[in-house]
Amino acid sequence: MAANSSHYDIVIAGGGLCGASLACALVKSGKRILVVESVAFDSDLQPAYDERTVALTYSSRCVFSALGVWEQIEESGAQPIHDINVSSRGGFGQTHLSCHDAGTNALGYVIPVRNIGRVLLETLGQSKETEFLCPASVVNARVGQDCCAIEIAHGAETLRVTAELLAVADGGRSMLAEKLGYIVQKKPYEQAAILSVIRSDQPHQGRAYERFLDDGPVALLPHRIDQRVSRSGAAGSHFAVVWTTRNTEVNRRLTLADREFVDLLQSMFGDRAGSFSDASPRKSYPLSRIRVDCPALKGSVLLGNAAHTVHPVAGQGFNLGLRDVACLVHLISESGLVLGSTEMAREYVRLRRRDSRAVEGFTHTLIRAFSNSAAPVSWLRNAGLLAIEHFPPAKRILLKATMGLNASPQKLTSGIPVH
Repeated sequence: MAANSSHYDIVIAGGGLCGASLACALVKSGKRILVVESVAFDSDLQPAYDERTVALTYSSRCVFSALGVWEQIEESGAQPIHDINVSSRGGFGQTHLSCHDAGTNALGYVIPVRNIGRVLLETLGQSKETEFLCPASVVNARVGQDCCAIEIAHGAETLRVTAELLAVADGGRSMLAEKLGYIVQKKPYEQAAILSVIRSDQPHQGRAYERFLDDGPVALLPHRIDQRVSRSGAAGSHFAVVWTTRNTEVNRRLTLADREFVDLLQSMFGDRAGSFSDASPRKSYPLSRIRVDCPALKGSVLLGNAAHTVHPVAGQGFNLGLRDVACLVHLISESGLVLGSTEMAREYVRLRRRDSRAVEGFTHTLIRAFSNSAAPVSWLRNAGLLAIEHFPPAKRILLKATMGLNASPQKLTSGIPVH
């Protein structure tokens, strides 16, 4: 489709989960919105519809509840996480975190990405104020005195529109950030995440595992899978695997036979989650740390991975982006500030600074501490796990941080709709 107007209140560059969530949150705002997405939604390359799973925190569930889409997402196959076991291979320390410690019915939820994307897209399809350009890309943008001038590549055409605000939500490889004047700090971790789904002969009972190995952590997330698509057809529980691996080992682990991969994972992880089998086809993606200290300027704002890409060790990436969305929606709907103004940009940066820096620092410190094999460091981290296990206030502090409850509260993160 072509853009139906030359001027919009908000143009969203990126129609993936973060951009679509923003558009859904603004459906009843009275704003004219254009969403520009580069990959067709029915394409196998569309990240909003791929085979990955995402671990939603409790605060993210509140955001989706406020958007009126949580029931559909939950019915599509959300698996609650009731507790998490954290341990270090070969170490004496471990910590058990439970939803009872947090006073909630779940710590989070494991959901296929495609299920969330489908629900968001269906919701946006019912909005008369929201337009889509897909496949299309924002290729250039320039902020002037009164608005942001935006160039969009759409097939053989170059469309030119203006907007009060350009929201950049096109991921960690965004080309727009630097064109808009943002200073992007990027540092590779020299690691990649290997993704797969495995079967266990024991019921997972809603328990997730984070086990730190010599070359990086492996997370096992309880996964609700349709038995009709299970390759073995056998009963049993399933886990989504996120295995952080040194770059030098990635290709070898990807090319192992399924049984060899399962055996290697079992030997590294142990048998506390049962006996593994039936690994799904594996994929990997490189890990980098991306940071933008000032993620909003006059006429534009960076959201999600475009503003901060963090290590997946604590499953915080998309959840951090949703809190970006909640903050921006709060400013648009509640603050009385002029849309796209310098004052709005400054307030957004102020509100998001503490939460963003805390998550970035926490994940970066965690991966560095648990990747250090020096004996004194190993002893200290195991002692730390034991201390958290036997000191309930420390557990509550950790849970509050990982559940996204430390951020400045807005209506969306409290589950309250914004109109």
